[in-house]
Amino acid sequence: MRGGGGGGEDGAEERVVDIGLRELSKRLEDFARARDWEKYHSPRNLLLAMIGEVGELSEIFQWRGEVDKGLPNWGEAEKEHLGEELSDVLLYLVRLADICGVDLGDAAAKKIVKNAIKYPPNPAAF
Repeated sequence: MRGGGGGGEDGAEERVVDIGLRELSKRLEDFARARDWEKYHSPRNLLLAMIGEVGELSEIFQWRGEVDKGLPNWGEAEKEHLGEELSDVLLYLVRLADICGVDLGDAAAKKIVKNAIKYPPNPAAF
């Protein structure tokens, strides 16, 4: 993950479908360990790497103006590139949470509950 993503243990492409955050975290840890990258995975370094990936994600949208939900006017190559950049951000976020000892799934679930209290539903919207 020093240079981004992760995949199978040998680096081969692998289709990953519907894995949880804990499994993803474990795969990232194994990926980093197999390459001796753990020494680079300080919270600061991971945060800076994630910010760089957010910048790359932002470039995709930079001059497009507003885009329609589902990206109906985008080609498959554009959508694939978007997926790759979104994945890079997610992978660094999951690894950062893990290195910091934060259970990201639990923290996100608690945050949703807090937001539901802070921002109650608008009855007129139903």
